[in-house]
Amino acid sequence: MLQVGLREANMHFSKYLKLVREGQEVVITERGNPVAVIKPIMKEGTPDDKIKSLEDRGILRRAVKGKLPLGRTIAITGKPLSETIIEGREERF
Repeated sequence: MLQVGLREANMHFSKYLKLVREGQEVVITERGNPVAVIKPIMKEGTPDDKIKSLEDRGILRRAVKGKLPLGRTIAITGKPLSETIIEGREERF
């Protein structure tokens, strides 16, 4: 990812826009602090493109095979949960 100062980006915007068209991301900085990112718009055609777009926006994180965070198993005594659900449905009608 290329970092460019705000003044430089203003003076040579078309140059950096060309880099974005080629697929590169450009970070605009102001006094050394990042303030904006210019990146290409993805054409969300395939499912992988859509997933990548959601990842980039922070909406989705891909699962890592074999490393799912599982809780511990707790043994519960009594009737099965399925029976309790069926009884609850019957009571409503």
